[in-house]
Amino acid sequence: MIQENLKRIVATIPEGVTLLAVSKTKPESDILEAYEFGIRDFGENKVQEMTRKYEALPKDIRWHLIGHLQTNKVKYIAPYVHLVHSVDSLRLLEEINKEAKKCNRVISCLLQFHTASEETKFGLLQEEAVQILESESYKQMENVRICGVMGMATNTDDTDLIHREFKTLKSIFDFLKTNYFSDSQCFGTISMGMSEDYKIAIEEGSTIVRIGSSIFGERDYSKLA
Repeated sequence: MIQENLKRIVATIPEGVTLLAVSKTKPESDILEAYEFGIRDFGENKVQEMTRKYEALPKDIRWHLIGHLQTNKVKYIAPYVHLVHSVDSLRLLEEINKEAKKCNRVISCLLQFHTASEETKFGLLQEEAVQILESESYKQMENVRICGVMGMATNTDDTDLIHREFKTLKSIFDFLKTNYFSDSQCFGTISMGMSEDYKIAIEEGSTIVRIGSSIFGERDYSKLA
């Protein structure tokens, strides 16, 4: 069913938008089935789980950390992570830069913004992002590359609200692009949209959609190690 699901979803995603298969809690066999279909971008939200899968699975997979990242866990993913979607503080960015330097890498990152109405979502406000980008600490960083923004919409059936929240994230992206990254070719990523709302996200300018349950089925947390 995974490859059938992928065939159906890929047909709805326009050129220029990356399908990120969210494989958290899913076994390696499911990931390999998606890999055999041609998917190379996989998203995880737990460092330990992602590292275990990285070690076991093909090395041309691009691993995306999409969950909240604690500073003390950065060192475990720094050698291999493709993109960190969830940078929500200067302290975390400093830690990523420090660990990336140890690995002689430049790690690509997205700034995560809080645009949803739920209070439980992590993320920055626009003014907090400005403080980060104007800080002396950030200006001295040589081992991180900010490539764009990430956000989540409210979990709701109100499509007008979802449109507004995605528009807000796109407007933040445009503001940062104009004022801080106008000369940066790598700043072009808007990671927004999941299984329930990715089509709306694409309408509003998303370049990466994070789709899990529509590919792999609902998650069974009881089977997690």
